[in-house]
Parts: sequence; structure tokens; C-alpha cells
Amino acid sequence: VLLSESGGGVVQAGGSLRLSCGAPARTSGHSVMAWFRQGAGKEREFVAAIRWSDSTTYYSDSVKGRFTISRDITANTVFLQMNSLEPEDTAVYSCAAALAGPPSRLIGAKNSYTFWGQGTQVTVSS
Repeated sequence: VLLSESGGGVVQAGGSLRLSCGAPARTSGHSVMAWFRQGAGKEREFVAAIRWSDSTTYYSDSVKGRFTISRDITANTVFLQMNSLEPEDTAVYSCAAALAGPPSRLIGAKNSYTFWGQGTQVTVSS
């Protein structure tokens, strides 16, 4: 495992959580970092991504306006600030890194990413 996530937990609906993902120097040449999530019995789905060079961000429609992805270049870390959480957001959240920058139309494709973390559980209670 090359990426390490933290910040998951249990929160009530309407609450907030902030996830962090550290990338070791081995992956410091990555061009895009992203967050995906997988709910119980569901396929892994794209949540958000950020281009390392210029901070261009991308979001899935389901989280747009509620989640914010950001990065700290010096710490080689990406964050996911999650506000107004809903029970439907319950999932294992994983971060991913791509060495080669995928075009915008492939930002949400799992196959665009080479490195993955183990994931962190986020549970939103109603």
C-alpha cells in the first residue's frame, strides 16, 4: 500500500468529516489524485479529483457543492472536506494517484489510477 488515508469515522446526518491521504515520495511524480468510494454491495464510484499542477478540481454530481478536494504540495497530501453528509454517503473512501495525467473525460475512471490506499470507513447515521 503506497497511499495512506485517515479521518474516517461515524457522524450524524448533516455533519462533517475531513479525510486525508498522504502519498510517499515514491509517488511524488503523480499528476492527479482522487477520491473514490464503495458502499456495501455497490460498485466503486468516483467522488472527486484534483490536478497537482494547477489545482483544477472535478466532482461527481452527487457530492458537488457539499465536498471539497484540496492539496498540500509540500506535504504531498490530498484532503477531502465533506459537509452536509447524508446516509447515502456511507462507504469506504479510498484515495488514488495517477502518474500520467488522464484527460478530463477519464478523470473518473478507476483504470486511470495506478496507486491506491486501503480505504477509510465513513458511516453517516440518520
